[in-house]
Amino acid sequence: MQACVIAGPGRALVERVKRPEPGPGEVLLRLEGSGVCASSLPVWEGREWFSYPQEPGAPGHEGWGRVAAVGEGVTGFVEGDRVAGLTYRAHAEYDLAKADALVKLPQALKDVPVPGEPLGCAVNIFRRSQVEAGQTVAIVGIGFLGVLLTQLAVHAGARVIAVSRRPYSLEFARRCGAQHTVLMDDHWRVLEEVKGLTDGRWCERVIEATGLEWPLNLAGEMTAERGRLVIAGYHQDGMRQVNVQLWNWRGLDVINAHERDPRMYLQGMREAVALIEQGVLDPRPLYTHTLPLQRLGEALELTRTRPDGFMKALVTA
Repeated sequence: MQACVIAGPGRALVERVKRPEPGPGEVLLRLEGSGVCASSLPVWEGREWFSYPQEPGAPGHEGWGRVAAVGEGVTGFVEGDRVAGLTYRAHAEYDLAKADALVKLPQALKDVPVPGEPLGCAVNIFRRSQVEAGQTVAIVGIGFLGVLLTQLAVHAGARVIAVSRRPYSLEFARRCGAQHTVLMDDHWRVLEEVKGLTDGRWCERVIEATGLEWPLNLAGEMTAERGRLVIAGYHQDGMRQVNVQLWNWRGLDVINAHERDPRMYLQGMREAVALIEQGVLDPRPLYTHTLPLQRLGEALELTRTRPDGFMKALVTA
């Protein structure tokens, strides 16, 4: 089979490797494609704690496709079933998954790309945010995750303030029902605008979805007394200095909203599939760049640089 190998920082090669065979409790997937995640950027950029070459197909973890074979003891899946999976070498033509790490996809989504992991991640973050109808919710960072959270918050009956440095992203948020959009350009100007929009009461819920220090502190300052500050961004590049004095004074609930239990990942993925089928979530307009597997390096660069018009890259096998 063909698999993409990150051979070094900024180097992605396609190699022919042996196709794996499913063992007991495993399923072999013939992948249709996989999403490209921003959490893969540290290995692409070459942080010092990584070794190269990476395993073939790594670090792809947003794959979907069809069951090609099942291992001993597997029930509930047969060859040809279309599934989204929680696997870790999905930048390839095939990958193995535990049978209990798969979500069967309904016929209604037969032509739709379903990178299950990030969709489930959005649902899990939203659940832990405890958004309720009538609340004012600020979402700081409007990428793929931020737009999905906007859709979920609007559906829940919240008033959404979308905050982003990219005008293109803000337009996406408006189309998804955000009542207000704020350009994230200057710290104090943003605070004054949000303060005016909330009559000085700030926001009951603020979800930070950037993974950067400045927006995290901005998000904290926008959170109302006894509000909930939700950290949804991946903070991967070192320590953070945050205003704990403010968080303490306002009595904020600070939630690190990413799940680590695989069972919770799968629960979020199942819920996300159901919400897409119901029309509550619509990620399809967010798949702005689809490239063949051979161009994984280009897809990672797009994810890193986020040019105008970019939301999410997929690579197809």
